[in-house]
Amino acid sequence: MLVHKIDEEVSLRMLNQSDAEEFYNLTISSKTYLKEWLGWLDYIETVEDTAQNISARLKAFAENGGHPKSFAIIHNGEIAGTIGFNDLDKNNKIGVVGYWLGENFQGKGIMSRAFEAIIDYGFKELDLNRIEVSVATENIKSRALPERFGFTEEGKLRQAEWLHDRYVDHVVYGLLAEEWR
Repeated sequence: MLVHKIDEEVSLRMLNQSDAEEFYNLTISSKTYLKEWLGWLDYIETVEDTAQNISARLKAFAENGGHPKSFAIIHNGEIAGTIGFNDLDKNNKIGVVGYWLGENFQGKGIMSRAFEAIIDYGFKELDLNRIEVSVATENIKSRALPERFGFTEEGKLRQAEWLHDRYVDHVVYGLLAEEWR
């Protein structure tokens, strides 16, 4: 799945080096909005930082046997955000999904469509048995996705992540292949 058309407006595709400037601009324009829940934003200062991130994604593609782990979310030809597997445990067939969407792309159902597609990809193409999502307990928007798609809330990890000036707890959600459509 190098490019996956979801519908007339939304598709998923691998990022490439020519996307670095556009992806950087999206990240920076949404930085204040996203920073509440994404600690790594402090480390993105230049287009080169974004290019290095894309290089790491491309390396992961090669290491994963030609199956991409992460994708740009494309909305009407523009990069709107990203979604993918932050971690893949091949031995146990478990994938951990992460995602974010630029501020100007919120409220259009884009992430719901992308989330459904990545879950389907994980179970059908990557042959995963389990998909997990770990979200800060107070991040209501991000929590809504796994809840909407039938994930089970499995527990809370106390002080799971340092976010700028405080620790935040995470809720862990899980979905098994046998539970997916």
